Amino acid sequence: MSRRKFCSASAAAAVTALVSPLPALAQSAARIVVIGGGFGGASCARALKQIDPKLQVTLVEPNRTFIACPFSNNVVAGLRSLEQQKFGYDKVAASGITVVALEATTINAAARTVGLADGTSLAYDRLVLSPGIELRFDALSGYDEAAAAKMPHAWKAGEQTLLLRKQLEAMDDGGLVVIAAPANPFRCPPGPYERACLIAHYLKTRKPRSKLIILDAKDTFSKQRLFQNAWKELYPGMIEWISLSQGGKVNAVDPATNTLITDFGNHTAQVANVIPPQRAGRIAAIAGATDNTGWCAIDPVTFESRSAPNIHVIGDACLAGAMPKSAFSANAQAKTCANAIATLVAGGSPAAPKLINTCYSLAAPDYGISIAGVYHPKNGSLADVEGAGGVSPLEASRDFRAREADYAQSWFATITAEVFG
Repeated sequence: MSRRKFCSASAAAAVTALVSPLPALAQSAARIVVIGGGFGGASCARALKQIDPKLQVTLVEPNRTFIACPFSNNVVAGLRSLEQQKFGYDKVAASGITVVALEATTINAAARTVGLADGTSLAYDRLVLSPGIELRFDALSGYDEAAAAKMPHAWKAGEQTLLLRKQLEAMDDGGLVVIAAPANPFRCPPGPYERACLIAHYLKTRKPRSKLIILDAKDTFSKQRLFQNAWKELYPGMIEWISLSQGGKVNAVDPATNTLITDFGNHTAQVANVIPPQRAGRIAAIAGATDNTGWCAIDPVTFESRSAPNIHVIGDACLAGAMPKSAFSANAQAKTCANAIATLVAGGSPAAPKLINTCYSLAAPDYGISIAGVYHPKNGSLADVEGAGGVSPLEASRDFRAREADYAQSWFATITAEVFG
């Protein structure tokens, strides 16, 4: 199968996990609690209910509206509204899942209970954590929640996304935008570079004398040659990338002057977008599922925590080997985890899965690039299936890039419809 056909088929392939032969469930009324209503958690809850409608599935999510991160860079660049990123849980609840709009505050792994913000608790037989990320405000000198109001991260879609957009709208033609990209691992590895492209698109069309610098804590990044080719083709002279070895790592910031400080010098920006280091969402640490990296080690067959029995971790919070932290990964992991849980509560042994991830990025509204991968358990982790997957060709026509941009739009519409109805 060609790479393009593989990408087009991948969403459908991920869905096929739900129609696999099902185990004969011995405990059809098992209680499954899922914490986190994003692409991972909502997908897992729906998959569990589809596999066995008799399962008691509860989704715990304090926000009544989910705001999607994929495509939020379009909001930053003024190409899309934040309203188009919002999804509710009415159809999730209509599928037989109990949706609890409260924050999970405690987990008693021994008693198998989840404590909620109103003082009540939920009992579970299996618990799924899909808490996403927590920004490490303690990891970058000078950068805290107050500094984020001046130097937005915009790495959780919402008000921060709009703040960064407003700052771009207010900046002068000829101003400097600086993006600080963190070291691996972090949510959405190609995200900072797609953001650079779409901000450059905004500047090119509205404020063409402006410039954008990416200060990077890495020497390589996802889809690097594709992005760099796009920068040359679409935004010549506008984007400068400073790698780790060139002094790109930001060690501290001064929000009073909008200055980013590296070992090789300071950069004072008119708009500073600081993406700080990250770790698993807080409830994962409360559950005892994180290790000294701040992320969650898991069994690659079941996604059960290595340190917290009967607790499974999916999505951005888990360490999934070669599988990147993306919405598509979270969705695929959710289905794999749901199948494994259904098998486990029936007294069976889950089979080794194969998982797919496809990630699209936009370098301009009509210029898309992508990467796809297939993963399987190997040596206790998830590894690439050799020879599977691929990336967009380095040399391609603008029509080809435009079709990939259309595929990206279709992917977002398909996955959000599947997860949220």
